Amino acid sequence: MTASLGDVAHLGHVELLTPDLDASVGFFTDFLGLTVSGHSNGSVYLRTWDDYEHHSLVVTAHTTSGVRRTALRVSSEEALQRRVKEIKNAGREGTWVEDEPGIGRLYVTTDPDGHELALYWETEWYQAPDELKPALKNQPQAKPNRGVGVRRLDHVNFLASDVAANGDFLRQVLGARPTEQIRLDSGRIAGQWLTFSNKSYDVVYTEDRTGSNGRLHHIAFASDTREDILRAADLAIDTGVFIETGPHKHAIQQTFFLYVYEPGGNRVELCNPLTRLVLAPDWPLITWTEEERKKGQAWGLKTIESFHTHGTPPVQA
Repeated sequence: MTASLGDVAHLGHVELLTPDLDASVGFFTDFLGLTVSGHSNGSVYLRTWDDYEHHSLVVTAHTTSGVRRTALRVSSEEALQRRVKEIKNAGREGTWVEDEPGIGRLYVTTDPDGHELALYWETEWYQAPDELKPALKNQPQAKPNRGVGVRRLDHVNFLASDVAANGDFLRQVLGARPTEQIRLDSGRIAGQWLTFSNKSYDVVYTEDRTGSNGRLHHIAFASDTREDILRAADLAIDTGVFIETGPHKHAIQQTFFLYVYEPGGNRVELCNPLTRLVLAPDWPLITWTEEERKKGQAWGLKTIESFHTHGTPPVQA
């Protein structure tokens, strides 16, 4: 039985691992324009200017790159208890923790592939210090005067050994709705885009060709306009940020994109999906075939090979 849409409100924040903490933090603050909101035990907490919570991203020092925790805010305490019950009914283990600033209790579990997911309700609304207060009271923080100035954390794309199983878990247990997917000629689902709200997607699962578990394809930050992404490309070449592919437009979800690598090795997407919402309650799942995907992106750009091979943490060949 599919859980009802709405118990999970939105993607809250993601924790990235990096072998070069200072350089990674510099990338997110200087290039993307995020603000540091705290430090704790080898982790730095950062936020986008239009996020209402304490942090949008946690960057943690580690021996390698990758993703640790992905946190999802639920819509109420009752919704949290319902989802915890369904997680247990599905046979997934979990535990309660309270280990992040500005966040209350989190229920930490994993998806079938081993990615750490945390659900929470209690959160501290961000109060900007005087130097970051906005002119408009319905905006949590003034726009940054440096870097790209990304607006919010948009989505996370996990690599998975079994896309369908992970998509089913999000759909049946957490109440996500799949909006688009890729089905190979063999019948196997190679990619699936899922949403918890009226956004076109919050979480993506992409097939991990190495057969590994628990790896990351990328995290994505949304910009105000397409022009911000074009400017980001210029800033990247001026500051030595590696551009993997783009700017261009995806066929799937029609997102305007630029993919770069942060110094720790994690892939980061800058995207502009803000004009595309899924408002229809009976939105049909769009399925792309293997032949259709061979055509590349929306305007004919072929998908770069590293898009299929690069993930974090790296896997030994």
